[in-house]
Amino acid sequence: MAAEQHAPFPSEYDALSLAIAMYDAEDARIERTNGRFESLFGYAAEELRTLSPGRYTANTYRFSAADFAERLRDAAGGDPQQFPWRIKRADGELTWVRVSLSAWDGGRDAHVLAEVRDITEHYAASRRETLFWRVLRHNLRNEANKLVGYAEAVLRETDRDGLREAGRKARATALDLGTIATSVKEIQQAAAQSETHRSPRPAADAVRDVIAVLEPSYPDATFCLEERRPMWVRVDAAFDHALRHALENAVCHADESDPTVEVTVGPSPNTGRVEIRVSDTNPYIPQVEVDALDTVSELTTTRHGTGVGLFVMQWCVESLGGELTFERREPRGNRVRFYLPPQRRPGDPPSSDP
Repeated sequence: MAAEQHAPFPSEYDALSLAIAMYDAEDARIERTNGRFESLFGYAAEELRTLSPGRYTANTYRFSAADFAERLRDAAGGDPQQFPWRIKRADGELTWVRVSLSAWDGGRDAHVLAEVRDITEHYAASRRETLFWRVLRHNLRNEANKLVGYAEAVLRETDRDGLREAGRKARATALDLGTIATSVKEIQQAAAQSETHRSPRPAADAVRDVIAVLEPSYPDATFCLEERRPMWVRVDAAFDHALRHALENAVCHADESDPTVEVTVGPSPNTGRVEIRVSDTNPYIPQVEVDALDTVSELTTTRHGTGVGLFVMQWCVESLGGELTFERREPRGNRVRFYLPPQRRPGDPPSSDP
């Protein structure tokens, strides 16, 4: 029986561009794969058979390994499943895929055929389309309406001080429009960057450089950097954009005139990825802003954020194969986490860790 379980698919399956695996629905273990499945997940077939879904599921993604196992059982019972899934490759990179599960008709009970497609490019295109409509329908339109309102106030005013105030508001709103345009440009740059533009760097050095650029603009703010363990990342300008937005948000939304922003760099205790944590003591980030990052949900007039800064952060971090999360601190404050795939220091031998 063991030999039958571990028998490979026919060699013709390796010519497919579709990743295929056969699962035992009882314990959610893989029994067979084709070559495309191995290359997509980054593991050899022998190792895949020893891993539970939790090993190759992004641990901070809302779809958990337990959910995957439940869908396997549903498929084995005759209820086909189809869903997006964020996998974690062997090298720590996160990738979006679409999974189709159906009962295996090869004469064996409780077995499921999994067909997995890499949808990273499709997902990126969808995110760009969502951002376009978000900016067009909400941000730019709303800010333009403010400009119209302030201009009308100028026309109605006869008091000089009032004219000056309306003029200042019109100028501030115009600057906001410029900031939005800059944010969109940063996202477009992140989407267009290729692997060749990235370079390996000590994570703490990459953070330190961004802080150094910001400090002259915020002389009253204090940025405290703690490196818990030296780690390396492979980054480009997208990293700078994302971290700059996180740090500026922490400074600009502070109640005090001399805010302190804490930045911690080290390994994630759960995954071993590089974790860059930005902590403040500000009022909580509005939940509507965080919810708006869920691009699966339709943007409506009653559910949208007021800016694209968080979207820039998420897009840029994900373009690097990483992940962005938000946490509320007690009794107040926010904690923003970047999770990035760890890289070997140039010249170091490959790790023998599993």
